[in-house]
Amino acid sequence: MRNKSRPQNKKNLAAWPLSKISPERVGLCSKRLERASVYLDRLIAERALAGAITLVARHGHIAHLRCHGQQDVEGGVAMREDALFRIYSMTKPIVCVATLMLYEECAFLLQDPVRKFLPEFANLKVSITGPKGKPRLVPPRRDITIHDLLTHTGGLSYALAAEYATTRQDSAAFIRAFCKKPLLAHPGEKWIYSSSNDVLGRLIEVISGQSLDVFLEERIFRPLGMHDTAFFVPPAKRHRFAALYEHDAQSHVVRRTVEDRPYLEKPAFLSGGGGLVSSTSDYLRFALMLLGNGSLGGVSILSPKTVELMCQDHLPPGHPPVEPYKFRYGYGVSVVRSLAEKQNISSVGEFGWGGAAGTNTWIDPQEDMVSMVMFQITSSKVPMIDHRVKVAFTQSIVK
Repeated sequence: MRNKSRPQNKKNLAAWPLSKISPERVGLCSKRLERASVYLDRLIAERALAGAITLVARHGHIAHLRCHGQQDVEGGVAMREDALFRIYSMTKPIVCVATLMLYEECAFLLQDPVRKFLPEFANLKVSITGPKGKPRLVPPRRDITIHDLLTHTGGLSYALAAEYATTRQDSAAFIRAFCKKPLLAHPGEKWIYSSSNDVLGRLIEVISGQSLDVFLEERIFRPLGMHDTAFFVPPAKRHRFAALYEHDAQSHVVRRTVEDRPYLEKPAFLSGGGGLVSSTSDYLRFALMLLGNGSLGGVSILSPKTVELMCQDHLPPGHPPVEPYKFRYGYGVSVVRSLAEKQNISSVGEFGWGGAAGTNTWIDPQEDMVSMVMFQITSSKVPMIDHRVKVAFTQSIVK
């Protein structure tokens, strides 16, 4: 009888940028690393998770790489190293890097008002609470700047992004509609997770004269060898595309049948906030570039000083850490400023970001280490799974 848990006649196409080595040779403990696998395998056995990939790279080598469960439960397809994932908000750091590349080329200053390039931002209003608790609209105290977009401090909402992902309208139409929505706070006042990166995507198009997908492909993906990262999955790669799941009332995985964007065809709206598909090996290349101060394998994407700026805490003065995970925020990435403030084992200076369906990357310059987890389930339990895996990775460091 054929074993349906294994893909049939499907060559694994993962191209890892680093060699594989035993954990002990780079100061990690194999037994301690196994705790991540035990945890994920238990979730899979309990039908709380379909499958996952975990990876830890340290000191220039891959010390841990494990495929768990299945990428397609109904089809009996085992998780494979070159599986493709909806990375959702892990698109954001990529788009921030693209924005900073244009900044390095003197295309703008970070303090420039967004309306200088996107005139739709000239007549924004802020929604505030007026007399007797009634909302009213007032002019913003100042313009939204490009720095505000990079840090989610422009007062923008997350309106319309999900809606436009399923329409035939492009990013220019999105901006026109989005700017009719009121701001939720005055620019520079507080951190509000928003469609800022979708706006940055359009900003890149206007400044560069290229569509966002072309700019990313020519300036980041192709130079870094990220051959599986794009805004859709072509027919030749669809057998590698992990199925998307959600939890039922019993917290068991069930296949999600309705997609929130057209992943099997090129979308009209190229979402800079959450539109990309990628593989574990591809995103590792991107993370290693940032760990390498903007360069990987002789390819320079950003200068070290720009990466340093990207990974600073840019929250407004006196702003508390962002709940519930008590992080600070840089340009497209969370930042650990204090272990006591973070209340989790980590390193000062660690940065990274995750996606809504269970993809996450942590980049730790102090430990010269990149940790990753990749799975596909839309559930309120995703952050809890991600961060327990992260604890297992970090506690494996022994020297």
